[in-house]
Amino acid sequence: MAPTKNKPPKSGLSPGFFTMDNLRKYVYDPHYLTPTCCLLFLFEIILNIFIIEKVKYTEIDWKAYMQEVEGFMNGTWDYKELKGDTGPLVYPAGFVYVYSLFYKVTSQGSNLYLAQYIFLVLYLTQTLLTYRIFIKTVKIPPYALILTTLTSYRIHSIYVLRLFNDPIAVLLFYISLNLFISNRWFIGSFFYSLAVSIKMNILLYAPCLLVAYLTNLTLVETILNLFICGLVQLILGAPFLYTNPWSYLKGSFDLGRVFEHKWTVNYRFLPREIFESRLLHLGLLSCHILLLLVFAPLLKRYLSSYAKLKLVTDQVKIQLHDERRKRQKEDEKLSKEQRAFLESFEKQIKGGREVKNEESKFEDKMSKVTQLFVLPFFVTNLIGIVFARSLHYQFYSWYFHSLLYLVFCTGFRRPVMFLLLGLLEYCWNVYPSTDLSSALLHLCHFVLLFGVYRQLLQTSMIANSREKWTEIQRK
Repeated sequence: MAPTKNKPPKSGLSPGFFTMDNLRKYVYDPHYLTPTCCLLFLFEIILNIFIIEKVKYTEIDWKAYMQEVEGFMNGTWDYKELKGDTGPLVYPAGFVYVYSLFYKVTSQGSNLYLAQYIFLVLYLTQTLLTYRIFIKTVKIPPYALILTTLTSYRIHSIYVLRLFNDPIAVLLFYISLNLFISNRWFIGSFFYSLAVSIKMNILLYAPCLLVAYLTNLTLVETILNLFICGLVQLILGAPFLYTNPWSYLKGSFDLGRVFEHKWTVNYRFLPREIFESRLLHLGLLSCHILLLLVFAPLLKRYLSSYAKLKLVTDQVKIQLHDERRKRQKEDEKLSKEQRAFLESFEKQIKGGREVKNEESKFEDKMSKVTQLFVLPFFVTNLIGIVFARSLHYQFYSWYFHSLLYLVFCTGFRRPVMFLLLGLLEYCWNVYPSTDLSSALLHLCHFVLLFGVYRQLLQTSMIANSREKWTEIQRK
């Protein structure tokens, strides 16, 4: 985890606030990301309303979703009987409940205009959750977020012009990730399981989540969180499990599902026979597991370090809070004249400012600790996407919100980072996909994985060297 060169911002506005130096900070310094997020959020509202009002809606899966949940609304609880124009229902029970709600609210799915604005709210919520992670980790410079927002065509289309269920699953996961960062593990596990109940691609995060449980919680707490995850699935799936458990499990969690070659984004260059072969499926699954094992020691080290540092920072935070309260009580005992004299004296020796700077530096270090927790989740998901049997256009939402963060964890030079992001956006915007776009997508994925792995390895080696040096000094 490379240290940020810039210092955290000081509280208050100085007389020379509107200087070129300060303007540069609001463009390049990750500590000053919040104002940019506020402006971009307003821009996103206007942009998405413009898209809904001016760009024609494209029907892909919405009608089929409504047909699938219509059977449930009419009292059919056998999963194999729930079907639409695109085939049988292949999503878990949470999907059924969410889209049944949409079915009611949008007049049996006919009010597409209202549905688009519902997805606009989902998109804006997702944006806020992503901004919170970027702000807490102090990793992304403002200009980078501006560039990616202005060039992200496909993701806006997925949300407000297609109405897929993928964004809902991703939104629920990001709620859980934000809760984990805030040390709200039980409710975080609840939302994670809700995300899985919408679409099973969220299970790609499961290996990292298990390691996070084991490194940050006690064994009893880990078991309780796993119990919550399982209980949510049982409760949501109860009506279908009671009616026909086999058809529900086979329909909603079918790991052997065969995708249609015409929709693939990542394997257009393969002949249909190879694309649909079971051998390819097993080979990709093996590579997925193998690469998880390669990354596992490094990701475990990050999560273990996060747990230790989080404990220390929490204790120091409590101490700072107690000291602040103690100073406030002492100040209350002073008269107005004594308090005025003390404030004047502190300004002269700059003591008060130094105390504030110390607290500000501590808050900055706490934010950087969050990087140790976020990166393993994003990397684990990326590995799953790299070895996915097929990627469809809506699957871009699975990792779009983490790409900027991942690119800034590669250690590449800035032009290479933005070239990588640009090529990825290009690959997801080529319709229909071509041999070139599919091959280029794989190349970008592997370059991104290589860059992240190299940085993880370097950070681990530096940490090992520091630990050995500390042991030598102790001896």
